[in-house]
Amino acid sequence: MLRDEVAKALKIVQDGGIILYPTDTIWGIGCDATNTDAVKKIYALKQRDEAKSMIILLDSDNKLESYIREVPSIAYDLIDYAESPLTLIMPGAKNVSPALIAADGSLGVRIVKHQFCEQLIQRLRKPLVSTSANISGKPSPQYFSQVDQQIIDSVDYVVDLEQHDKEIKNPSTIMRLEPDGRFEFIRR
Repeated sequence: MLRDEVAKALKIVQDGGIILYPTDTIWGIGCDATNTDAVKKIYALKQRDEAKSMIILLDSDNKLESYIREVPSIAYDLIDYAESPLTLIMPGAKNVSPALIAADGSLGVRIVKHQFCEQLIQRLRKPLVSTSANISGKPSPQYFSQVDQQIIDSVDYVVDLEQHDKEIKNPSTIMRLEPDGRFEFIRR
């Protein structure tokens, strides 16, 4: 089941499509983070201002340096010791769609701890975009049955895993992290 869903989602994402999928936090909409056309499809679907950037998911912190010019050493400790999912916003984004990079050059990154996401990212060999599965301004769904039908109808593929799971998951903690190690909480 897991292997089949990873294979189906991989094909869609490789072909420039967008998927609705479970993560270690809330349900997300995602695509290949290097494909600007796919990223723009997500902005359009969410009716989201392109100035509000989205994050990428990676399966391992050893890939951070591929997408952030100067990873502060404290980033690895923060990831290792975080008790809940943690998104780090760091300057110096590279090797992703320009549509994902904030005006200040920063990028939000989360090392995902979720089997489906990890396997998809490993097979894709690229980061995966992740943004909450809602129209901008509406509440983020805590589980699949709360996802708006408009979102379900507009993606290219809905991953058939965890759709009946009612465990309430929360969005990740978000921290802005500077190259010198200074940080601030954006969302706890």
